[in-house]
Amino acid sequence: MKLLIQRVSRASVFINNSLISEIENGLCVFIGFCKDDTEGIIEKGVKKLLNLRIFEDENNKMNKSVKDLNGEVLLISQFTLCADMNSGNRPSFDYAMKIENANILFEKFYDLVSKEIRIKKGVFRSLMDIQLVNHGPATFVLEIK
Repeated sequence: MKLLIQRVSRASVFINNSLISEIENGLCVFIGFCKDDTEGIIEKGVKKLLNLRIFEDENNKMNKSVKDLNGEVLLISQFTLCADMNSGNRPSFDYAMKIENANILFEKFYDLVSKEIRIKKGVFRSLMDIQLVNHGPATFVLEIK
């Protein structure tokens, strides 16, 4: 499971120019499930995401988590995170999880986060326009195995 995590002051998802979901002050998380991922890593990934200390405290040190700030998460499924780009010029998606299984893990991840903090999501397997304001900028890559 690969996560691209961006600290945002706001983020939104549009499909066909229609607003689907939006958040303020939190994390925009792009998540990709690779073919060897199992349901067992979901809880580990959620715990790590919610407790990452990537927000500044009163001393401008990254000591606060999205939970500490009572922030929000916008979760976006993005299978392209599992692309292999080491050979040739076209990405190979052979390492991405099959759609049906990835959707199950995506929903489980969403459900577990929703028990802890406010979360919104994009539409799985849809062409989306994502708008965000990256605060910092602060972008992190997390791989959970």
